Amino acid sequence: MLTTIEKVMALQNVDIFSEVSTEQLSHLALIAQEVTCVAQDVLYHESDPPQAMYLVLEGRVRLHRSGIEVTVAGVSEVFGTWALFDDEPMVVTATVLESCRLLRIDRDDFIDLLADYVQITQGVLKAMVKRLRGLVGRVQVDGLA
Repeated sequence: MLTTIEKVMALQNVDIFSEVSTEQLSHLALIAQEVTCVAQDVLYHESDPPQAMYLVLEGRVRLHRSGIEVTVAGVSEVFGTWALFDDEPMVVTATVLESCRLLRIDRDDFIDLLADYVQITQGVLKAMVKRLRGLVGRVQVDGLA
């Protein structure tokens, strides 16, 4: 099992938490649960209600829709992020390809945490705006080419 410090170190690499201080990440680490899965476990199906975000610590998880592979999440990669923010059903199914260790952040716990720690909310929003600005910048550059 990971210590709180090890969880913080893992969460520092998650893009939506890039603007959250280490001190505030420690609060996130307390709600992050370490989960062990085996090959063929299904973490969620497309059309399921959103419940959690996952960070891969070991192993690989296949994300697919209607049988078509969208991507494979490997070590240090995150999937299900929008489940923390959006009420819409999941758009892919997540199936474990090989034995995995994951960090799971439940949506309800995350929302409760945001309500208690405005600094985390501000950091997450700042990271999302930064990402959106980057996408808009790329669209504008691509549109000019």
